[in-house]
Formats: sequence, C-alpha cells, structure tokens
Amino acid sequence: MSLSLVVLAAGMGSRYGGLKQIDPVGPGGETVLDYAVYDALRAGFDRIVFVIRRDFEALFREKIGARYAGRAAVDYVFQSLDALPAGSVPPVGREKPWGTGHAVWCAREAIRGGFAVINADDFYGADSFRQLAEFLRGKAATDTGFAMVGFRLANTLSEHGTVARGVCSSDRTGALSSIVEQTGIAAADVGAGRKYSGEEIVSMNCWGFTPAFFAGLDEQFRAFLAERGSELKAEFYLPAAVSTLIARGEATVRVLPTESTWFGVTYREDKPRVEAAIAGLVRAGLYPAKLWA
Repeated sequence: MSLSLVVLAAGMGSRYGGLKQIDPVGPGGETVLDYAVYDALRAGFDRIVFVIRRDFEALFREKIGARYAGRAAVDYVFQSLDALPAGSVPPVGREKPWGTGHAVWCAREAIRGGFAVINADDFYGADSFRQLAEFLRGKAATDTGFAMVGFRLANTLSEHGTVARGVCSSDRTGALSSIVEQTGIAAADVGAGRKYSGEEIVSMNCWGFTPAFFAGLDEQFRAFLAERGSELKAEFYLPAAVSTLIARGEATVRVLPTESTWFGVTYREDKPRVEAAIAGLVRAGLYPAKLWA
C-alpha cells in the first residue's frame, strides 16, 4: 500500500523571520525539508502531501515541490482560515488558521492509506522514517492503532530562545498515555537538579496514522469550534486531539523511541548550528553532498 508523507508547511515562521521552509542549510543548497523527504523516500514513502497556504503556492511549488518531480507523487492541500466544516465561519478579526490539528484535517480528502505527519522545518533523522514506515506497512485503513516518534527533550532545545514541547507519558508496554504541552522551556531549565532532567520523551509532531484517524479528528475539530471558535487566537493542536482519543479509549498510540538528534530552525540564530550539524552528517557519509544530483 502507498505510504504518504504529510508535511505541515503552512507556517510563515514568525519567530524565525521569514519563509524558513525554503531557506538552504545543506552544502548543495538543500532545505531541512529536503532531508526529511530524502529520508522518507529511502524508508518507503512514495507520496508527499504538502499542507501550505495559497498565498505562497507558486513560490513553494517552484522552490520546493519541483525538486521531487519524478521521485514521488506530490500533492498540495491548502490550510486557510475559512477551511471549516459546513456551517462554520471564522470570527471577525481572526487572522491565522486554526493550528496543527486543523492542518491535518485539511488533508483528509487527499489521504487514502497510511500516512506520516511532520513539520516542514524539523530534522527528524532517518531512523524516525524507517520506524514509521515499518509501523504503517500492512495497516488496515480502519486500524485505530497509531504511532509517534519520541525524542529525548535534551536533544530538542534551542540555544537562542525558549521552546514549547509536548511532554509524553507512556505505560509499561510503550503505549502513549498522554501529552502535556509545556511552554517556555529554556536550555537552562534542563539538566540534573533542574526543572527537567532532559530524559523526558517529547513529541516533535512526527506521527504515523491510518485514515481511521480522521473520524475522531473531525469530531474533535467540530467540538473545538463550537466551544472556542469565536476566539481570535485559539488553536486546535494535533497532540491534544490525539490525547483525547487515547483518553476516550478510541485509539492507541505506540511510542517509537529514537536516538536520532532532532534539530530545527525555530530562531534565525539556530541556522548556523543546523548547517554545522548537516555538514557533519555529510562528512560521516550519512547523506550525499548533493541530495538531488
């Protein structure tokens, strides 16, 4: 069965200061997203679904989507403020769409088989995609057993500002129990005797789902809109939606721990560190000097 990679790329990167999804960080001009797609294709994913905004569609297709022509099927779906269930309208004065849960909801009609969900500006490592592909292969469309790649908190920090992380709890079988969003985490908060040990498993929005996920997601999004749809900044977060399904007994989520080091470009000052990390991986022979040669 075809495996799809759903890439959440609608954000403009307000903290970063620009459209960071197309900012080169690799020696051959590659973006962080290029490495995710490269790893996903090597793992067996054969279709890419980009969730973007219409206002930068032409630029994104030219600078990003065109790179993968002939390597994978590529589709685009659009996250917009007014992409809502029938009968719902955005409140006057709201400017942004409704968050990561909404972004995945917008992709529901483009998905037919197993799919992974990632952020466009995060580097997850090859092991993350290998584990997700292995988990999803052979899954029935109606299967409500999902997966999440879990990273050590200490490997997901920025030296240039605070971050928000979904801190995960699991049972003895490795099944996810809950995700609690923690905001304002600084590098100084992590280490022995500090607020966080650094060994905590966190969600970096790296998921594996079947199409069965959309029924619960749709129900929750409608409930969110009924309760908070009049708010100008309320967001419908994907981890919260997953946690609700778990709490209701409507889904299970297996945590796939990885030793891969996550890195991303949350702040513009993060870019040199990301460039250096990728250069090291290239020198180690884990990636070619030019991905799409």
